[in-house]
Amino acid sequence: MKRALITGVTGQDGSYLTELLLEKGYEVHGIIRRTTSFKNEWLDEIQDSPRFKGLPFFLHYGDLTDAQGMIHLMRKIKPTEVYNLAAQSHVRMSFDIPEYTGDVTGLGTLRILDAILEAGGETRFYQASSSEMFGQVQEIPQRETTPFYPRSPYGCAKVFAHWITINYREAYHMHASSGILFNHESPRRGEAFVTRKVTRAIARIVSGKQKELYLGNLEAKRDWGFAKDYVEAMWLMLQQPKGDDYVIAMGETHSVKEFLDLAFGAVGKDWQEFVKIDPNNFRRTEVDILIGDPAKAREKLGWKPKHTFKDLVQMMVKEDLKREGLLPEKYMRSG
Repeated sequence: MKRALITGVTGQDGSYLTELLLEKGYEVHGIIRRTTSFKNEWLDEIQDSPRFKGLPFFLHYGDLTDAQGMIHLMRKIKPTEVYNLAAQSHVRMSFDIPEYTGDVTGLGTLRILDAILEAGGETRFYQASSSEMFGQVQEIPQRETTPFYPRSPYGCAKVFAHWITINYREAYHMHASSGILFNHESPRRGEAFVTRKVTRAIARIVSGKQKELYLGNLEAKRDWGFAKDYVEAMWLMLQQPKGDDYVIAMGETHSVKEFLDLAFGAVGKDWQEFVKIDPNNFRRTEVDILIGDPAKAREKLGWKPKHTFKDLVQMMVKEDLKREGLLPEKYMRSG
């Protein structure tokens, strides 16, 4: 039986990846910080679901800032595959806590790679790289060969993590891959991120609990996909004969305004009646446009997304309506 270790298991990607690996017959181990409660909505759903009842899923305390702790866990679990999804991943917040962001998001990756080497070095490794590494984009669309120009401490930390993964792959002949994932969302997205902030606000507006929504730059353009599709690409990377780097994206870009049009339109409302601009929500250095070219992933991994941008938006609105105790079919427009 294959054994996987997932950092960042409590996040949206970690929960979808856990489900995928359990369905494929893996023994799955997740690392959570001691400051994080074992109570987690998505993990509770997995553990309580009849689909996964009794399957080998285990949680361990750990922290990417603790090198010795990572070595101990690697020797104890002896994973076949490690998926490093943990990070301080909020871009705007990374300006407020740049040192912590660099420690966890950047050096944390180095600590995992060293722990793998200390434990024998045979484990296959996946690094969650980010489209934020491209920042002030040097070409459109962005490919695996596009130069990086990060525009935040988060983006800089991810560039370090990406290059140290490549360095260890070449220096120690590790099976290490980086997925340069463009923005991917889901109903499990954290509420601090703009997409979930929008869909949660819509549900609260419909229920009468909220009247306004404060946002930042509505002109920013992103390549948005569905997280569940993207974790399949992570798994596919570690099934290849050798480690490599892959852009995972939809290959199309949409502005925040377009997201608002679709999301508010799904419940028959005009976002301009509710959305206000708050300067505090603007980044210090903006990333104006991101659009990835997933051609390599399509060709070498056989990967392609199963859901469209519109599917994603409607899915998120529907689930947040349910969380507010509302019937989606009563408020959502069909089509």
